Amino acid sequence: MTHVLIAGAGIGGLTTALSLHAAGIGVTVVDAARSLRPVGVGINLLPHAVRELTELGLGTVLAETGIPTAEMVHFDRHGGRIWGEPRGKALGYHWPQYSLHRGDLQRLLLDTVLARVGEIRTAAAVTGFEDEGRCVRVEFAGGGSLNADALIGADGLHSAVRAQLHPGEGRPLWNGIRMWRGLAETEPFLGGRTLAVAGSNETAKFVAYPVSRSAEIRGRALVNWVAEVRLADSRQPAADWDRTGRLDEVLRHFTDWDLGWLDVPALLAATDRILEYPMVDRDPLPWWGRGRVTLLGDAAHPMYPIGSNGASQAVLDARALARHLATATDTESALQAYEAERRPLTNALVLAHRDMPADRLLATVARRAPEGFKSIEDVLTAEELAEFQAAYRTTTGADVAYLNGRESWSVR
Repeated sequence: MTHVLIAGAGIGGLTTALSLHAAGIGVTVVDAARSLRPVGVGINLLPHAVRELTELGLGTVLAETGIPTAEMVHFDRHGGRIWGEPRGKALGYHWPQYSLHRGDLQRLLLDTVLARVGEIRTAAAVTGFEDEGRCVRVEFAGGGSLNADALIGADGLHSAVRAQLHPGEGRPLWNGIRMWRGLAETEPFLGGRTLAVAGSNETAKFVAYPVSRSAEIRGRALVNWVAEVRLADSRQPAADWDRTGRLDEVLRHFTDWDLGWLDVPALLAATDRILEYPMVDRDPLPWWGRGRVTLLGDAAHPMYPIGSNGASQAVLDARALARHLATATDTESALQAYEAERRPLTNALVLAHRDMPADRLLATVARRAPEGFKSIEDVLTAEELAEFQAAYRTTTGADVAYLNGRESWSVR
C-alpha cells in the first residue's frame, strides 16, 4: 500500500491526512511543534472547501461551530454602504460559506485525524529529504529519518521542503501593509452574519465578521477583526502568525472610526490579545515538486489574505492530491497530475490577490468622497459598481454552476 509522509499539521496537512485515509492510502503526519495548539484568529471557508470537508464527514460539526456567512458588504470609513452581495447558499451554492475561528477548525481536524488515522509525530522538524527512486528518505532535526513513498510539504510559509526544492528564494515578499488581528465579543451587527469591509488599504481598512455559533446562540457575536494599514516604514516585520501586537499601534489609525453599526475603537480595546502580521506572499512557482516530493497549501502558494482563499485552497489541494494518488498507476505520475491540476489555478489566484481589484475601487471612493456620501451612485458609476462583482469572481474563484454540478472528488 502507498504510504505518504505529510510535513505539517496545519489545515492543509490535516485535511490531506483525512483525504488520503478515506481513499485507503497510508499516511504519517509530522510537525515541528512540540505540542499542537490552536493558533490564529478568524478565517473563512468558501463553499468549494466546505463541500470537501462535508464529504469527509465534517459538515455537521462545521455547522455547530461556525457562522454561515450571509453577505459581504463594503463600506467607506464613515459606515456608508458602497456595495454588497450574498455569500454561500444565499448566492446559490449548495454549501454555505463559514466564518469561524481558525483554532476551532484546526482542533476539529486534529481530533478527527487522531480518531481516524492515529498518532501525529510532534517535535519532528523536517530538515531535508533524499529522493532515492523507489522511496523518499525524510530527515529530521536532531537526527533520525523515515522512508515514504511520497513526501508532501504542507509546512507553511517558511516551508523547509520548499526551501530544498527551490533554494535561494529568500524572505516572503511584503507589500507594505501591516495587519493587526484579534477577537472580541460584542453585540451582533448588520443582522449577525455579515462580513463587513470598511475603508481602503491605500490608507487604512477594517474588516469584521462573527465567527462563533455558540456566541450567536447566546445572542452575542464573537467578532474577528482585521486592521490593515499601509506604512511608509520600509522595515519588514517578521512573518509570524503568532506574534503579539500592541493596542496603541493599531488604535492610532482608527481612533475616530465609529461606523454607526460598529464602534471600532471600542472593539479594539475589548480585545484580549492582538496579533500583528505583514501582508506577504511569494512569487508563483514554475513547478512545485520533483519525483516523489511536492508542496501543498501555503508551502506551495502563499497569497494575500483578501479573498478568503488561504485555507480554502489548501483544502482543495488536499482533496485533489488524494484523488490523484488513489487513481494513478504510480506515485510520481500522481504527483505530476496533482500539480498540473492545481498549480495553474492557485498561481492565478496569487496574482489576482496581488492585483487587489476591489481595493482599487474602495480607494476610488475614499479619494472622491473623503468625508462620506449620501448615495454611492453620486460617487461611483453603475459600471464601476459592477466591477466589484467581477473583482470577487477573480479573487475567490467563485463559480456557482461549476461547483454545484461537478462530480464528487471522493475516492473510496
